[in-house]
Amino acid sequence: MSARAMDPLLQPFTIKSLTLRNRVVSTSHEPAFGEEGLPRDRYRMYHLEKARGGVGLTMIGGSAVVSPDSPPSFGNLLLYRDEVVPWFRRLADDVHTAGAAVMCQITHLGRRTSNYTGDWLPVLSASPLREPAHRAFPKEAERWDLDRVVRDYADAAARCEAGGLDGIEIQSYGHFLDSFLSPATNHRDDEFGGSLAHRMAFPRRVIRAIRSAVGPGFVVGIRMMMDEDRPGGLTLDDALTALRAYIEDGIDFVSTIRGSIESDASLARAIPSMGTPSAPFLDFTAGIKRRLDVPVMHAGRIADVATARYAVREGLLDLVGMTRAQIADPHLVAKVAAGDEDRIRPCVGASYCLDAIYDSGDTKCVHNPATGRELRLPHTVPPAAERKKAVVVGAGPAGLEAARVLGERGHEVVVFEAGDRPGGQIRIAASNSRRRDLLGIVDWRVDECKVLGVDLRLGALAEAADVLAERPDLVLIATGGLPDASFLTEGADLVSDTWDVLGGCLRPRGHVLVYDDNGAYPGLDATELMARKGLAIEYVTPERTLAPDVGSMNSPAYLRAFAEHGVRTTLAHRLVSVRRTTDGRLTATLRSDYADTQSERTVDHVVVEHGTLPLADLYWDLLPASSNHGRVDHPALLAGEPQRETANPEGRYQLFRIGDAVTSRNIHAAVLDALRLCLPM
Repeated sequence: MSARAMDPLLQPFTIKSLTLRNRVVSTSHEPAFGEEGLPRDRYRMYHLEKARGGVGLTMIGGSAVVSPDSPPSFGNLLLYRDEVVPWFRRLADDVHTAGAAVMCQITHLGRRTSNYTGDWLPVLSASPLREPAHRAFPKEAERWDLDRVVRDYADAAARCEAGGLDGIEIQSYGHFLDSFLSPATNHRDDEFGGSLAHRMAFPRRVIRAIRSAVGPGFVVGIRMMMDEDRPGGLTLDDALTALRAYIEDGIDFVSTIRGSIESDASLARAIPSMGTPSAPFLDFTAGIKRRLDVPVMHAGRIADVATARYAVREGLLDLVGMTRAQIADPHLVAKVAAGDEDRIRPCVGASYCLDAIYDSGDTKCVHNPATGRELRLPHTVPPAAERKKAVVVGAGPAGLEAARVLGERGHEVVVFEAGDRPGGQIRIAASNSRRRDLLGIVDWRVDECKVLGVDLRLGALAEAADVLAERPDLVLIATGGLPDASFLTEGADLVSDTWDVLGGCLRPRGHVLVYDDNGAYPGLDATELMARKGLAIEYVTPERTLAPDVGSMNSPAYLRAFAEHGVRTTLAHRLVSVRRTTDGRLTATLRSDYADTQSERTVDHVVVEHGTLPLADLYWDLLPASSNHGRVDHPALLAGEPQRETANPEGRYQLFRIGDAVTSRNIHAAVLDALRLCLPM
């Protein structure tokens, strides 16, 4: 028998009468791909891709809501609508045909939403305690509230069963149900508060109602906070006592959670991002499994196959959640089964998948632009009908993605990279040791390019003659940009930039003023790096908050560094100018956008972060002889069709810019540029 046939991850597993083809799960999460609260085609295709990619169980509807007074806070599905059933049926039929099982997480969000959305009904909780993250002041649930919510849970479960799903998972961490179980959120003095038996009474009532509403073969699990990990919170022993009672009431499996999610800081601990240890809660979960007789599932920064395999092999859990890993590569399991484990696109732990929901409306993988766009972009690049010669200039994320896609298409590809290492700005960002996993974005593409026969030439500063000597049919300029300090009215030549700090060119001393009106990662990375060296830092921004483009999953680590090292912050002030003082220091002039006032700071260094300006001289040099004069047919681009612009019939090659060579943007924008432009080439 082959080693792959014996792989612990690929072994089947049975819950009740449901047999899963392997141990890998995409656990419940909400990508916000629904439309009007329904899992329509985009939602269906996102999960179908994972089923085609080999997953054993895909779980939909992360925090799908059961009641109208649980309004969506991040695109949640609406299980109180009968219209959800046929959409579930279509999704379930497709996923089953592809060989996977499918379940839905159901919940009442309780206080983890807003009073000012949906139907503007008061939000509920066991007690009237505000949740910091979503800011609602909840109503203490009355008896009639509890009666109707129990009915809503039961009806929602019945709709899931009618939709052909294999089971459900009840959400019990940070929402309504566990607000009763936790002593930190349950301050009631009636039969639903006080002792543990009283605090678990309402959740048990819900579970029994659900069990009565569905058939005996329908799987009912729970994703449960097993240790709240905060003073006065739910303890492991009490959670286990409650869970054993829930199992008596009809729970078939448990998915373990440690920690709480009521604030950005606690959420980032419960769902760890890059810079934290791999699989930090495995031992915790193993301890729970040893004390239970039901299947145990767990997901928590298990991003690589080796860790997942170890967890299953050693019996630390029964089913391993690799959710973010399959957002990065939905074909992860299929690649393991085919012996192509080394070609899995890695999850780098950037948590852009979560932060993007609030930043731009839905889930996006930082370096897989096809995720969530399955209706328009394939995860597997098909070969081209005709082989072309392509030259890519620049080996940052845009250039490497272009080279990879063109290589998959079967074209002959040459990449010129001026530096001695590929990666571009990713390599600069990864100089913050906490974010070094970003290099996985680079390493995977370099490895893929080697497999595909791409000619990657490092230390090659390309000029127009070098490009033309290759006699290309297609030229892509991915040369990125350079830091921009041109906004200053005076002193642009006196300031440093975040690249100087992160790249090690600047060795700062004394007092440093960091001015950040980009509002993304570079300003915070530079500040953190200098703060950890003991420098006195003042971080200044014209925004009303710190780095608005850094989401709640990543901001806590920066804010911790700010707090630990005493970084001073100044909001709502704009850097106007910098001048040299007589003693060689720098005086920075700040102006308020909200009042006609100015102030000055005298420091040893001023570091600015204002994005980049395109480094595109080569593009302009090559433009006159190109067939399209650099023009992009946007309708064709968005439709996935080839670029056929012919502004110059005598032109010998098509010419395009991608990534920051166009304008200052992020990693996801760079790889999306490359994928959708090169895919039909």
